[in-house]
Amino acid sequence: MAVIDERDTVREEAPPHGAIGMSTAYRISDAAPAPRAMEFRRRVLHVDAAIGEHPIDHDEVYYVTSGEGEVVSDGRRARLRPGMAAYLYRGAVVGIRQKGKEPLSLIIAYPNPPGALAKGR
Repeated sequence: MAVIDERDTVREEAPPHGAIGMSTAYRISDAAPAPRAMEFRRRVLHVDAAIGEHPIDHDEVYYVTSGEGEVVSDGRRARLRPGMAAYLYRGAVVGIRQKGKEPLSLIIAYPNPPGALAKGR
């Protein structure tokens, strides 16, 4: 078991896949000892920030805890608000953008690639 306080994992950085705006990243699973089979993170997209569209080679979940956003998967868009999740499928081109006046806080979870366990990732 690993117990991780997100405050120990926080950093300010541009969001991945395009560096659109700024975000607060909580790379929670990075603090778990290797090997680990999944990633679990929280990211707060500041106003006008986005995780740019990118292809995924695994299923992935975006779960909104506060704020509002718009998720895209293969060109299809949907508005998300707190308590909503977008389950994104392997092979899709996905991304999410903050909408509204408040930052968008979301949990992101996905599996590590099969070879990552052998590498101690």
